Amino acid sequence: MTIEIDNVPVKILEFLHVKPGKGAAFVRTKLKNLMNGNVNEKTFRAGESITLADVSKCEMQYTFTDGNLLVFMNMETFEEQRMSKSKVENVLLMKEGLSCTVTLWNNEVIDVQLPPSVSYKVVETPPNFKGNTAQGATKPATLDSGAVIQVPMFIEVGESIMVSTSDCKYLSRDGSDK
Repeated sequence: MTIEIDNVPVKILEFLHVKPGKGAAFVRTKLKNLMNGNVNEKTFRAGESITLADVSKCEMQYTFTDGNLLVFMNMETFEEQRMSKSKVENVLLMKEGLSCTVTLWNNEVIDVQLPPSVSYKVVETPPNFKGNTAQGATKPATLDSGAVIQVPMFIEVGESIMVSTSDCKYLSRDGSDK
């Protein structure tokens, strides 16, 4: 849930309702400031009101990088929105044409969520060699987005693989390139 505190959008990460033996109940929260990324704790007393932030979410396509800014395009209206690279987790997983869920507040991008898994092409990885057959053996692979992740030994250059965008881990081979 996104709320406004001091005219700044914040996301509620955690909350705990506390009812002490003596005194009024209160709610302890952990809040993430969506403008600068800081995480703070705040306590709300019982009956205290909060204001929901007027945010909207829409699907946008990442189109290109402009210096330190990522440029997203709304594919229905063809309007462009820009956001600082520093505000995006796993920015190395961004690749042109990737469809993302973008959160807007006061017509400004404040959050970008990548799909749970995305297909990438392996552009560089060391070759396989005999003797590397121990279970769970991995090697580094550079993806077409520029990210470097660990992949199983059988993955070769040119293959398409599925990667989890939440933790940058190899999931499987992408069957669409067969």
